[in-house]
Amino acid sequence: MPNQKILYVTTEMFPYQEDSNMASMVNKMSLKMHQDGNDVRVFMPRFGQISERKFQLHEVIRLSGMNIIINDLDQPLIIKVASLPGERLQVYFIDNDEYFKRKQFYADDEGNAFVDNDERAIFFARGVIETIKKLNWVPDVIHLNGWMASFIPVYLKTFYKNDSYFKDSKLVLSVYNEEDAALSPSIEEKMKFDNITSLKAFKKPSFQQFVIESMDLVDVVVKGDEFLQDELDEAFKKTKTTKSEYLGAESIANLY
Repeated sequence: MPNQKILYVTTEMFPYQEDSNMASMVNKMSLKMHQDGNDVRVFMPRFGQISERKFQLHEVIRLSGMNIIINDLDQPLIIKVASLPGERLQVYFIDNDEYFKRKQFYADDEGNAFVDNDERAIFFARGVIETIKKLNWVPDVIHLNGWMASFIPVYLKTFYKNDSYFKDSKLVLSVYNEEDAALSPSIEEKMKFDNITSLKAFKKPSFQQFVIESMDLVDVVVKGDEFLQDELDEAFKKTKTTKSEYLGAESIANLY
């Protein structure tokens, strides 16, 4: 079914990251939908490892310059864009010097998770939502990949619940066996600032707990990996949301 507007929100995508199933899947799904005649856009964080020169990223001035308030602090939102190499498929990068300049993704060289991973995820989710609104482009399908993307349904169903902009957008969540890490216990206080309270994930906040939380807030949950690890698999079985087993990129259109 061509002529759909499809938004992929992801933390990984080939060739910007090279060796994960998620990076490969998002690349294949977005390209397949793009080549089938849909209007496809991809949003991801501009991690420090992504070379601006190599991938020809450039700042979109009309979309940048907004401030997002995280825990009472104004953080400037910078939007960069590139075309997927060899394709006319636009990839938008959410950037901010405080959160995304560092070379590592989620942990320092000693393997300690960054204490501000929670703020980075909040900034990313709100940055995507605000930028889509600024683009004046309403997606029919929002396909979420990666733990940071799981903050988007949390925000859409709470902070943005009275905003009719996304009322007809369907949310699809792909669940992957990502590396898990704890998030700061202060995340509850920070999200309370956005009037978000009573999340189950607040009891023991981690990457995985937010993915599990968002399973109940989307329209369809799909296995991003063929076999999910223990707690994810259990949550996948338990959720009352419409479910799909693993699908290859060539079959993803059936889901939409």
